[in-house]
Amino acid sequence: MSTTFVWKGRSPSGEILSGEYVTDNKQELVGYLRKRKIIITSLKQKSKDINIQMPWDKRVSVKDMGIFTRQFATMINSGLPMVQCLDILCSQADKPFFKDLIGRVMNDVEGGKTLAEALGKHKAFSDLYVNMVEAGEAGGILDLILTRLAFYLEKADKLNRKVKAALTYPAVVFFVSMGATVFMLMFIIPTFAKMFTDFGGELPLPTKIVMGFSDFLRTKWWLCVIVISGIVFLFKRFNATESGKRKIDSFALNVPILGNVIRKSSIARFTRTLGTLISSGVPILNGLEITSRTAGNKIVEDAINATKESISRGDTIAGPLKESGVFPAMVTQMISVGEKTGALDDMLEKIANFYDDEVETAVDALTAVIEPIMIVVMGTMVGGMLIAMYMPMFKLINVVSGE
Repeated sequence: MSTTFVWKGRSPSGEILSGEYVTDNKQELVGYLRKRKIIITSLKQKSKDINIQMPWDKRVSVKDMGIFTRQFATMINSGLPMVQCLDILCSQADKPFFKDLIGRVMNDVEGGKTLAEALGKHKAFSDLYVNMVEAGEAGGILDLILTRLAFYLEKADKLNRKVKAALTYPAVVFFVSMGATVFMLMFIIPTFAKMFTDFGGELPLPTKIVMGFSDFLRTKWWLCVIVISGIVFLFKRFNATESGKRKIDSFALNVPILGNVIRKSSIARFTRTLGTLISSGVPILNGLEITSRTAGNKIVEDAINATKESISRGDTIAGPLKESGVFPAMVTQMISVGEKTGALDDMLEKIANFYDDEVETAVDALTAVIEPIMIVVMGTMVGGMLIAMYMPMFKLINVVSGE
């Protein structure tokens, strides 16, 4: 298990330095500091009661990775030694986990490992990232590969933000409307119910239904929690199976409007990933293997795996993609032309750029459709309850007047 050490030392120029280092071997830290010619004056294990890290603190976002890669590419292109580049990137990293990660990579590179080997030890760097760096080191074009990687990550981050933006708005409106409904049923409706009971008289059917919902929610709220938790649990279990994941992803692709966004974003991700890998010198079979793991949809992944088998038999890429029914005819025809002309990477890049714009258009269409629907649903739920509560008021006038 890794331990965090707090160290203090002095540089050859006499400057006082300090920092933290996470490792499962204390001697690794000592070797790291000695290589930097730092004289250790204090070295102790950090108290565990203050070494609390939340799960999200150990994640590196696509945006952070894109910034890191872009800066790394710029410094490598400027002629700075790799270790010095990593040292600079480590010193300016904001997140402690990412800072430690870069420091570990730098230490491995100083110890004689290649950059690809050092990156491959950490899950934060994907197979795509490691394979492209390996191809760049082998071909002596690491700066170019890092630039391509940075461009890829920036595009991927932009695409992810577009899709999340399309899903965030309806989710927020839904939860706000549900929250308002629950609040009214729990606190507002009982006040009306007590007033109606005190005055007596027969209540309209809509009012009885709303009051019934209110009574159920106030007295059987625990049952609602159990049912919702059970549904979520069963959904996760079903989604964890191969067949379940495939059925859910197939359904997602066929949902009106939303399925269009998912399909186009999957095509954009597939074509950009494969095009970036091929243009960087990664063998096409390895590229398809990596791309299938980053597809994000089981149906798309199956189509890519079928393509990989087709290539291994000496057939084309376009054939299995066309048979899958996921990829439009335009995409498969452009890929087929790219294969025949030997410009597959350029053709994939063009498809990716086109579908990036298509995703943006589809997201705008989704938002335009969902916004009025959610407003109508929310208005119907809240307004319906208010109308149901005000309906007896007309009868109460007669009750009060003694008629």
